[in-house]
Amino acid sequence: MYRAGELRQKEVINLADASRLGFVADVEVSLEAGAIEAVIVPGKSRMFNFGKGSDLVIPWEKIKRIGEDVILVDIQVET
Repeated sequence: MYRAGELRQKEVINLADASRLGFVADVEVSLEAGAIEAVIVPGKSRMFNFGKGSDLVIPWEKIKRIGEDVILVDIQVET
């Protein structure tokens, strides 16, 4: 069992290309099911830090393993 606060302290790593996606900023929760449906990682900064890219929403079923410091996911990220 994980708490949202515990997930926010973990870095997200993509197994598909070994990229570091960032740290969990938020979670999507189903109040009906009482379960986490997705984790949200902030988008990468744009040129010269003006604005932000769109947030990356990672469905719970794409999470492969949660460790002490990292969350391993397997997703295709468009660049």
